[in-house]
Amino acid sequence: MQFGLDPQYPVRIDKEVLAHLQVHLIVDNYGTHKTPAIKSWLTKHPRFEPHFTPTGSSWINQVERWFGYLAHQMIRRGAHKNIQALGADIRAWVKDWNEAPKPFIWTKTAEEILDSLARFRRRISGAGH
Repeated sequence: MQFGLDPQYPVRIDKEVLAHLQVHLIVDNYGTHKTPAIKSWLTKHPRFEPHFTPTGSSWINQVERWFGYLAHQMIRRGAHKNIQALGADIRAWVKDWNEAPKPFIWTKTAEEILDSLARFRRRISGAGH
């Protein structure tokens, strides 16, 4: 969920997630998450633990990849009659995923990534832009 869209999301999550569970929030490193109001709310709700993405980091790509996997595996392949059906299907898919989660692991070495970049640069050099 994106807190930026609705300020009631943290309140809703606090009510809906079992009280004994810790809630880990992955948030961007933008300054709004560090305002006095947000810091105060987090202090009053210690089970919420924010994890700020490092500036310019690429590990957030792993989170984006998971959402891409969700979109590819379920949303694009499914037929949903309405928003409620789509929401129910997404929740079912996430529940199924969480029963046997699969971590995303970088499989390329730094050398392989740099070689790939070099090939890309050679391919686009002289492309006229």
